[in-house]
Amino acid sequence: MRGGLPRLAAIDLVEAVLISKTPLDDRLAWSLDKGLMKAMEPRDRAFARAIAATCLRRLGQIDALLAARLERPLPSAAHFIRTLLRCSIGELVFLGTAPHATISTAVGLVKEHDKGFPYKGLVNAVLRRISEDGAGELRKEDAGKLNTPDWLWQSWTSTYGEKTARAIAEAHLGEPPLDISVKGDPAKWQEDLEADLLPTGTLRRAGGGRIEDLPGFKSGAIWVQDAAAALPVKLLGNVRGRKVLDLCAAPGGKTMQLAALGAEVTAVDRAPKRLARLSKNLKRTQLKAELKEGDAATWRPKAPFPFVLLDAPCSATGTLRRHPDVARLKKPDDVAALCGTQSTLLDAAVEMVEPGGTLLYCVCSLEPQEGPGQIEAFLARHRDFSRTPIGAEELGGLAELITADGDLRTLPCHLKDRGGMDGFYAARLMRAEQV
Repeated sequence: MRGGLPRLAAIDLVEAVLISKTPLDDRLAWSLDKGLMKAMEPRDRAFARAIAATCLRRLGQIDALLAARLERPLPSAAHFIRTLLRCSIGELVFLGTAPHATISTAVGLVKEHDKGFPYKGLVNAVLRRISEDGAGELRKEDAGKLNTPDWLWQSWTSTYGEKTARAIAEAHLGEPPLDISVKGDPAKWQEDLEADLLPTGTLRRAGGGRIEDLPGFKSGAIWVQDAAAALPVKLLGNVRGRKVLDLCAAPGGKTMQLAALGAEVTAVDRAPKRLARLSKNLKRTQLKAELKEGDAATWRPKAPFPFVLLDAPCSATGTLRRHPDVARLKKPDDVAALCGTQSTLLDAAVEMVEPGGTLLYCVCSLEPQEGPGQIEAFLARHRDFSRTPIGAEELGGLAELITADGDLRTLPCHLKDRGGMDGFYAARLMRAEQV
């Protein structure tokens, strides 16, 4: 069944996330290298990924529609049937595939599965009912809240208020656009890439297609980087000819930004494979940086730097637009553990900043304890550091991206009419001249 292969691949991707707790991108890379997607046509690969991403993104709604049509929950052993139904509902309701194709293929996959035969009639009946009335039920739902795990919803409503929390959650429901950073002359590349130029300098175009086929990719003039992720480097100001230490640097979007601005960059990361990817990106873009393998908690340079950028490991809850699996993989305990790592890295970074130098801390998280909470605790521990407030002119005039304390805080609902952006937090800290 040709149509069954991408659907089988999608089921494998979703089960890897929900059952094996494997990040979607990791399982996707495995499938492309060794699994079902290896021999697929690009169109079928894209279809498989779209099904999986939609299922994870809309899981709350999908499960509500499914539960309403089952007399009793499926047994835990029937996980393949459950995932098949979830993916098929995602197709019917959110991707708009032809009901006949989706239902007939799903029933065919049930027949082929070694434990699927008893569920053939159930799968057929449930999907036919969904195809007839599922879309109408969606209009009655609070989609943003229903698709958001309770602990995240509670965190966001407590931090940002219910109205903003709902706007954040709703921004996660669609595929994001493709954001691009360029080495120079964004106006030229705007035309070549048929892209929109955002106020912050990022080029944005609709997603889809192979990134490798875009103008400027092979020549190294461009790289993919969300608009929010491109902002922290701008907060360092003019770094041309200056030494900048980039901690936890891989895969290297910020390293490339810094190098393109003329900085003398030292990029540190503890993961050899991620450093190899950074090296490959630098080679393609013909940019230079000194790469160092090491754990930023213990690695130290020979001399302190005037600029240190710490893009700390975090829960990544600000990236759900692009990584819907994060909502299904992360738990409150993960945030608590990551906060400990972030505190350790911040304290380590102190030793790498010269007197009068700048430390820029950033995370792609929406959780307050990973952002402003970390900085308040840091400033209480290190009295020789103070905030340097950010100005709207540094962010293309977007004053709504600046907190009352003068830090950067982007939300997925910012720039809503132009496609949104990732959730990011950054604080700019200056060390006193005399330590």
